Amino acid sequence: MFTGLVRAMGRLSAIPGGVAITAGPGLPPLQLGDSVAVDGVCLTVRRLRPDGFEADVSPETLRRTTLAGKARRTAAVNLEPALSLSDRLGGHLVSGHVDGCGQMLSATPTAESWLLELVWDDPSYGRFMAEKGSVTVDGVSLTVAAAEGARFQVAVVPHTWTHTTLGLLQPGEAVNLEADLLARYVERLLAHGGAPADAAPLDRSWLVEHGWSA
Repeated sequence: MFTGLVRAMGRLSAIPGGVAITAGPGLPPLQLGDSVAVDGVCLTVRRLRPDGFEADVSPETLRRTTLAGKARRTAAVNLEPALSLSDRLGGHLVSGHVDGCGQMLSATPTAESWLLELVWDDPSYGRFMAEKGSVTVDGVSLTVAAAEGARFQVAVVPHTWTHTTLGLLQPGEAVNLEADLLARYVERLLAHGGAPADAAPLDRSWLVEHGWSA
């Protein structure tokens, strides 16, 4: 699991049987078998390098993400090591299992941030976008500022703009997107009828019985 708080930037390149990542400052020491989110994609370290690491990439991952295109041009990527149980959860729960790609449509500077407008390639994922909800864009945890159909907007503060690849995005460029895990589980629960018929109602009496006090 990850939080969507990028620890370092790096460069992605294609190598026989996988990819190589050259890591910039900020990425903590890694071990073989560690998980690292690369532009939001969970990859496993198969070999350590003095300047980074190598990882295998499955055909499914190449099909669903931007990694193949970025590896061909040695593009910049965001890096985040997997969480430890003692770590702070500063962003939101991110699985590193990218749902699909989208496009950055525009980046508009405002007084204190940049407002990005993005759109899902698959319009059906628009159902997971909710104002003030969470979304992961190229591995960066962001809050949805507005959503309509498959389009949504996020505000990017100056630190995130300069310390991630978001500040490098150009209109029309592809990005990796992961919907909020909570939204996906809520949808599945609702699709299966929600709570069991004999479940106790979630009211004040239930809360008091289970230790809540005003």
